[in-house]
Amino acid sequence: MKIDEVLGNSPVFDGHNDLLWAARESVSYDFDLLDLSSTEASKRYGTHTDIPRAREGGLGAQFWSVFVPADLPAEEIVPATLEQIDAAYRMVAKYDDLSFVQDVAGVEQAWARGQIASLLGAEGGHQIRDSLGVLGAYAQLGVRYLTLTHNDNVSWADSATDTPVNHGLSDFGRAVVTEMNDLGVMVDLSHVSADVMRQALEITSRPVLFSHSSAREVCDHPRNVPDDVLGRLSTNGGICMVTFVPFFVSQAVRDWQLEAEESARASGISTHQFESYHAFLNQYGAEHPPPKCTISDVVAHFNHVREVAGIEHVGIGGDYDGVGWQPVGLEDVSGYPRLLDALAASGWSRADLEALTCRNVLRVLDANPKPAP
Repeated sequence: MKIDEVLGNSPVFDGHNDLLWAARESVSYDFDLLDLSSTEASKRYGTHTDIPRAREGGLGAQFWSVFVPADLPAEEIVPATLEQIDAAYRMVAKYDDLSFVQDVAGVEQAWARGQIASLLGAEGGHQIRDSLGVLGAYAQLGVRYLTLTHNDNVSWADSATDTPVNHGLSDFGRAVVTEMNDLGVMVDLSHVSADVMRQALEITSRPVLFSHSSAREVCDHPRNVPDDVLGRLSTNGGICMVTFVPFFVSQAVRDWQLEAEESARASGISTHQFESYHAFLNQYGAEHPPPKCTISDVVAHFNHVREVAGIEHVGIGGDYDGVGWQPVGLEDVSGYPRLLDALAASGWSRADLEALTCRNVLRVLDANPKPAP
């Protein structure tokens, strides 16, 4: 099987990339400095994503994450989110290789023009500030999915990495899911607690997605998806877009992370202090190098999700530029063909790979249409 032919017919449609946050932190959204047409410029700022490497990797469509930390001052969260949406529009407009789209027809039109289709997903329910009106405004601006939480609980939903308060969704949280269905904003269940996953699947009338999560059975991290939830995707029609984040795919790296978290707490740093904790983690990793994570670790998750959920319910959510390092062989967005080669070697057919790269997520996107104006 020739992987370039697979990608030529069915390019990668990745569920989650944090380049916009990286651009905010490194260059204040200045895409003259962080020039995506130049791999040299991208590497200068330590990012995983630029147009030449995306082309090399067969990337055809990307959900760009709109993310700001939950520990920002409350009054700054919505303005910071709007600034990032604006930055996304400016980034896409700057490059002829990119095209801003909102639906399957737009994706296919971008591909016909030889462009990388660009869509938006907001990573964290804190960004709506308990307001269905703010949610609706984001939808009008082109946000196509909302991750119900990030690393911290919101008032109406529990995070996978925080102490449960609602034990799932509050009444308002249930209203958020229903409103998202009405707006055509996909319900993203990455980051949420297992109880939220189960309750959202009971409420939603449309297929859900996990934009960047892996299998809990393979790596025991609360960010990953339990088998009982994976098994319900065949009924719901949703998709688990397997991520490459070493903490979520390698048990050895997860165990290392737990040691790092204990060391952070001993130094007075909470894992919920987003920037402080990540700075600590980088320093801890320099002094105590983590175990290696490889493509084989990632393949184990794809195989497990395929076995439990079915081939129609698995996709790719690399989370590039959301973490400092990625598995060996998947260091940046040029690595997708190596992943597909490894999956083919483990028995995936061409039809399987094309379902994985884009056909499944296109189906889920199409099943969450925006209402007519």
